[in-house]
Order: sequence, then structure tokens, then C-alpha cells
Amino acid sequence: MSEDRPDSAPSPDGRRVRRSITDGVAVIESHLRTLPNAPGVYRMLGPDGQALYVGKARSLKKRVAAYVQTGRHPARLLRMIAETAEMEFVVTRSEVEALLLESNLIKRLKPRYNVLLRDDKTFPQILIAEDHPFPRITKHRGAETKPGKYFGPFASAGAVNRTITALQRAFLLRNCSDGVFAQRTRPCLQYQIKRCTAPCVGYVDEAQYGEQVGQAAAFLAGRSTEVQERFAAAMTEAAEQLEFETAARWRDRVRALAAIHAHQDINVQGIGDADALAVHQAGGQSCVQVYFFRGGRNYGTRAYFPSHDKEAGAAEVLAAFAAQFYDDKPPPPLILLSEPVEEAELLAEALGVKAARKVTLAVPQRGDKRALIDHALNNAREALGRRLAERTAQGKLLAGVAAAFGLSEAPQRVEVYDNSHISGTNAGGAMIVAGPEGFVKSAYRKFTIKGKVAPGDDYAMMREVLTRRFTRALKEDPDRANGTWPDLVLVDGGKGQLGVATEVMADLGIADVAVVGIAKGPDRDAGRERFFLPGEAPKSFEPKDPVLYFLQRLRDEAHRFAIGAHRAKRTKQIGATPIDDIPGIGPRRKKALLHHFGSAKAVSAASVEDLQAVDGISRTVAEAIHAHFRTHG
Repeated sequence: MSEDRPDSAPSPDGRRVRRSITDGVAVIESHLRTLPNAPGVYRMLGPDGQALYVGKARSLKKRVAAYVQTGRHPARLLRMIAETAEMEFVVTRSEVEALLLESNLIKRLKPRYNVLLRDDKTFPQILIAEDHPFPRITKHRGAETKPGKYFGPFASAGAVNRTITALQRAFLLRNCSDGVFAQRTRPCLQYQIKRCTAPCVGYVDEAQYGEQVGQAAAFLAGRSTEVQERFAAAMTEAAEQLEFETAARWRDRVRALAAIHAHQDINVQGIGDADALAVHQAGGQSCVQVYFFRGGRNYGTRAYFPSHDKEAGAAEVLAAFAAQFYDDKPPPPLILLSEPVEEAELLAEALGVKAARKVTLAVPQRGDKRALIDHALNNAREALGRRLAERTAQGKLLAGVAAAFGLSEAPQRVEVYDNSHISGTNAGGAMIVAGPEGFVKSAYRKFTIKGKVAPGDDYAMMREVLTRRFTRALKEDPDRANGTWPDLVLVDGGKGQLGVATEVMADLGIADVAVVGIAKGPDRDAGRERFFLPGEAPKSFEPKDPVLYFLQRLRDEAHRFAIGAHRAKRTKQIGATPIDDIPGIGPRRKKALLHHFGSAKAVSAASVEDLQAVDGISRTVAEAIHAHFRTHG
């Protein structure tokens, strides 16, 4: 490949500029004279200022200098070098710190030449709270800010819910809120179905309930055999004393513990707290299957499909995945890998810094741990196979859409718009996005109607939504280089909505985005929809046409999302009070005020002294509340 091969890249003003590998090398060389021989992180930036690549180095000077030796690089790196218009550097105290910073920047900037972990959802956990004399057991997701013991992560909310149900049967812990607990005067249904010992009405004291909590925590921490043996002994003792009802209750609790194990499809003796990561590659894509083990129990598995260049090998993908995966979550003491990765010791040390304890990376070769990795590899292979098949099917459907609507090629991004309101109130719009891999939920958007729109004027609502969406697109991505522009826009509605959409596009000077209106058929029958294209007669499909079914799914998803956004807005409005308008009054103080006075009207009539009597309300805050209601009525 010639070093002077030109490449096209966007400039800050939106124009395409021609860049060659020589241009990129010149940019890199301009920084070499001042780079230190120290660890750090470097960023390669394109002409538009967007990050192309983030890397770490033991020596910034030596690592960056390697890029100018273009004869050693594959085509992927040569393209990246040609696009490089600027570089940025951060010097760190150690290579471990550089690795941690690199992972954080990759997740935040999403440079297109790095391996990217796009699914960044938090995992649910089980929380046994410690902010109450009688702790509750509940599902928790997010930061560990509440006092209590956390157990997890679990791969799915379903796994958490099943485990909590079984734990309630085994340990009889409450799951009601503190507010409900304080108001009970007699046992609730949970007591009747033997899932709680009713501490709310004094059926057990604090010490007895504390023993239940301790047993549950011991079980979740891995001492399950000890707890099961204790329950079995209690059952046997009750039976020997002819207390058969008591023995039956202990039997049910033993069975509940057994049910937790029954939902685990694979177990490994002596594994303790560990994760297993296995990568399988096919068709230029990768699947990383992750298994979670805590306290020796399998908490579930989840498949990930990181984005990367087709030239990236399995070891490179696995190492990058591990660094990013644990960037915002604590790693376990042991991480099992399907194959060796480069700089494994450095990665283990960096993860140990995050966990504040030793973390070991291991590639098992035999025994139960190897069987676990093989099991994970099989799951990764099957998951990737399903994904490739789904993408193929999705590609055929998108090609069918292109043929039906006269597009030059299959659309890579389809945007569908819908509005929702009730008699004009809480009006809002919604946009959903679909592509070759299915629905792209991270790209969904909600729109609150801000303009002066007459109640129920769907045309005006659609005009505002589309105008705001594409005005922003023209401003943020005028060159359409970031993949955020649609190839096809579907609007829920007939000829009128289509007319609004085409007018918006014409007003903004957008002439190359296809727009189609999808209207319900006679009597709103599914399967008899009509599709409106500019300047053409309405089009219909055969009722069993798979392309029609695909378009119906897109329309229904937009409708579901719009309705959900509308309901959330309405619920929020129902719960709103004049107290929300007072500066410095957050949810906690609002709750305390309403609990103390009973209503927002009573709060508005209260004196400063009465307000000050509320927990968490100082005299300064009380005076501010009093002044607000005297000023605003």
C-alpha cells in the first residue's frame, strides 16, 4: 500500500478534506520531540476533533514513535494514521494508572478504532438493608449508597427476583417498605403464605429477626452448606419430638434453599467469587460470554457483542473487554479467561487497584474450571450464531423495505416518529431507531412539545418534533459522518403527516432522506395499512408479507415508546405540588413536609415555627418556604 494514498475525513466546518498517510505521519512526528519517556495515555483525533483512538503506553515517546513506521502496520492502522489531524497526551504516574485511564476514556469517548463495549448497563444486586431495626430484603440497581449488605451481581432482574422469592421462603424476611411496615396493625399476606415472620406486629423480636437476617447473609456469602445443615437438623429435631407442623415448616425452608440451587445450570466446586469470560469469533464479529459466580453459586450469564475492526483478534478483544467491563464495577478476586491476553499481569494489577485487593487472571487448562470455560465458549458460539442469523434476516427485511419504497440500497438507520397526548394535555413526541442489528434503544428520544400548539393538533406536534430533530442534526453532524442520520423516516399517520414531514425537510434543505407515512387501514385493521410516499399513490402490502410485518413492528414500537413517555409525564404531573417550585426543597424534604402536614395547602398556611418543627427543616429553610408561599400565593 502506498504511503501517499489519500483518505477523506471531515473538517471542523463540515467540509471533506483529503488526507494522506504522509499527512498523518507528519502530525505524529511533530509531537515526538516533546514527548517524555514516561507512562501515559494518548489520543489520536480526526479533523473534526473526534477521538479516533485511545491508547496507553509504558513510554509515550517509544509507543507514539512506532506509528511513523508505516511499513509495519495493517490497513486498519494505516487508515487511522491518515485520518489523524491532532494528538493529545496525559502523563501518568504508572502504567497501571495509564491502563485505568485508557479504559475510562474509551468508554466515554467511544473512538471508532478501539474495541468498544457498547452494552453498559448496571447489574441488579440483592440488598439486605441495615438502616432499620428489622432489615428488609430487596432488589437494588446502581451505586451502593444505602447502608447494608450487597450480594451480586446477578445477570438479570429475573434471576434476582427468583432468588429473593426463594430467600423469603427460606429465611422469612420482609420485603415491604419502611412506610408500610410502620403502618401495619395486623400481619399481611406475606405472613399468611409463610414468607415473613411479621416483625411489623411483634410476632418476632429484634433478636429473633436478626438471627434470620444473619442466616440469609451467611447463605448468600457462600456458607450455604452450614445453613442447610442447621435447617435440616432443626427439621429432624422437631420430627423426633412429634412437632410435625414445625417440622413441615423447616422442611419447606430446606426445599426453598434447594430451589435456589436448582435454577443454576452449571456449578463449580470451590470457585467462590469469580467471573468467567469466554470469547468466540466468527464473521468478523465477537461474542464475549460472562458467567457470574458469588459465594460458589452461579448468578447467571450474559452475552456481549463488542464493536471492533474485523482484523482484531480474540485475545485483543478479550483484553479490551475486560478492562472496560470492570471500569465501573468491582472485579471479583478471580477472573477466568478462555485464552491468554497480552499484558495479563498489568491488567490484573490494574483491576486489583480498583478492587483494593488482589485480582487473579487465569486461563484454566483442565478440571472443573476448564469445563466452565468450555461451557461459556459453547454459549458464546451459539449466541454469536443467533446474532449473525438475526442480522442476516434483518438485512433481508431492510432490503425488502428498500425495494418496496424505491430506495437505492437497504437503509442502515430507520427512524420512526409518533406523538401521544390525551385531549391535548401532556403532549409529547417519540423517536425510535432500528438498523441491521434490530432496535437501537440507546438512540431512542423523547420530545416534550414546547411550542404553542393547539390541543390535539397532531400536525403541529409532528412539525415541531421533526424540526427540532433535524435542526440539531444539521448543527451537530452536518457532514453525516457519525452515523446519526437516518436513511429512512417513517411517520405514524397518512397523507397529512407525510405532508408535514416533507415540508420540514424542504424548509431545512434536506433532500436525500426518504420519508414515508404509515396509516392504519380501514377500521384500523392490522394488515391493511397504507403507506404514503411523496408524489405517489398509497401503497399496500399483501397481509402475510414479512416486510409488512416488519414495518408494523417498527410502528408498534414507536407507539409503545410514545405511550410510555406520555404516561411517565402524566404520572409525574399527578404527583407534582406547589412545594416542587420552592428552591432548595428536594424529594426528601418534600416527603417530610407532606407527611407532617398532610397536604401542600396545609404547608402553605403553616407558620415559620410550625415548619421548623419538621425533621430536616432548619429555620432558614422554614423562612424560605414561608416567604415563597407569601410571595407566590
